[in-house]
Amino acid sequence: MTTALSLSDDQATAYDHVTEMLRSAGIDLDDALLSPPKGSATAVMAITGKAGSGKTLLLAELYKALENAGLEVVSGDYESRKRKDKRTLAILAPTNKAASVLRFRGVPATTIHRILYTPVYDPEYERIAEWLAGNGERPEIEGLTDTALDRAFAFYQGNKSIPGALAAAGLRGSDFITGWKRREEPLDIGFVDEASMLDDKQFEDLKEIFPTLLLFGDPAQLAPVNQSGTMVFEKMPQSRVMHLNRIHRQEADNPILDLAHALADPQVDFYRFEKMVEEAAGRDERVVWGQRVEVDLMARSPVLVWRNATRIRLINAFRTVYGAPEDALLEGEPLICDGLELPLKHRNKRLDLEARGLIKGAQVIYLGEGRKPGFSRLHVMGAEDPQVSAASIVKIEKPDEEEPFIPFAARMGATFLHGAAVTIHKAQGSQWDTVQVFAPDLYAAARMGRMEAGQPLWKRLAYVAITRAQDRLIWVVRNRLSKPSGGLRVDDLRSVPAAPLTLAPEPED
Repeated sequence: MTTALSLSDDQATAYDHVTEMLRSAGIDLDDALLSPPKGSATAVMAITGKAGSGKTLLLAELYKALENAGLEVVSGDYESRKRKDKRTLAILAPTNKAASVLRFRGVPATTIHRILYTPVYDPEYERIAEWLAGNGERPEIEGLTDTALDRAFAFYQGNKSIPGALAAAGLRGSDFITGWKRREEPLDIGFVDEASMLDDKQFEDLKEIFPTLLLFGDPAQLAPVNQSGTMVFEKMPQSRVMHLNRIHRQEADNPILDLAHALADPQVDFYRFEKMVEEAAGRDERVVWGQRVEVDLMARSPVLVWRNATRIRLINAFRTVYGAPEDALLEGEPLICDGLELPLKHRNKRLDLEARGLIKGAQVIYLGEGRKPGFSRLHVMGAEDPQVSAASIVKIEKPDEEEPFIPFAARMGATFLHGAAVTIHKAQGSQWDTVQVFAPDLYAAARMGRMEAGQPLWKRLAYVAITRAQDRLIWVVRNRLSKPSGGLRVDDLRSVPAAPLTLAPEPED
């Protein structure tokens, strides 16, 4: 097996086990041969390991091998008309940010929501999509010049995104996507990254869609809320779970990963761990012993906290230093989607919002008021088609007040909390270049002595928080906030127009 040359021993062993599972599904990676599926039973396997153990590298290698064998990648943005002999692969993540991390590494990932529902394209623009996908002749579309089609073609060659290519031609999402529908037919092979975030219902939904399912997860992270402290792969038979232990050579000099793995030592208490952070900061600029929260970072990279009260205090401090009025949002303020408040008769609009990335936990940047009262123009961080205009209910929480202040609200739509600070639980699945961790909160968790799944809670919190950092970790030790170096900005996000999402009247049931 030639691929094993680039893999560690435990990765190669896991690769071999996956290869055997795929062979049972009619996919021979050794000879790049495909045959029809051999049965209807669902086969599930999990590959687990801590940060730096090479899960993403292994996922990428398996993706390349399956693509080389002839599987068609289903990305969630457009699917060509099905052929009976086609075998498919979908690579999924629970959040937009997690999917964007994989896409940045060359893996065409999308969100679970984007696979559960498929877009319905306008027939005229579907001709462009078929041409871009290599299944049709170059179309002639009224209102689109040859130059616009050339731009779409050039974009697609580099990014393989139909919506992105159509946007490059000057079209908006509402021009070519007329609606969304629940996926009617099952797919084939599914890879799920950040599987520690899956709850039981999502897991069951995925098993209905994918006869062959491969999960990638970190057992040291926090279990989903309401999951009794367990992750879905912890309930699987041991023979179906492959664990990666080795930390790869290219990650060996990463001080952030060193700190994350030091938490596994039972002898390391909170005081010893903070000493290790301080020592790491003294020898490597990728770790910072922070005397204050850097407010400039909070608009795009939230401060990670444990306690809700800390989150609310930091958010209000952030808004105060930027001079945000109490009854309005400033352009550039960060928000976190807290769910959708829509009645059942608007279920199609719910699908539309979720498919465009406005799912619970999504990180967005406020770009300004929409054309209608209560609407907001938003940039969904990590989404493939990031800019939308949606009916919004924005809640600004205040210290020591039970009810949040709502500066403006639509009658129904997507609900948002402020996103300058988030809890570590909500940060799971996301990564940022620089992450600020509010250490006094973890100290409070350590003093309480709480345990989760046999580990001190503060260690699980610390592990998740610091592994959100891709390049730099700031360990904030004092309850102080810096002054901003300038105003909030949005100019770097306004590359394409926002696609309007309007609540059109729908028939009563």
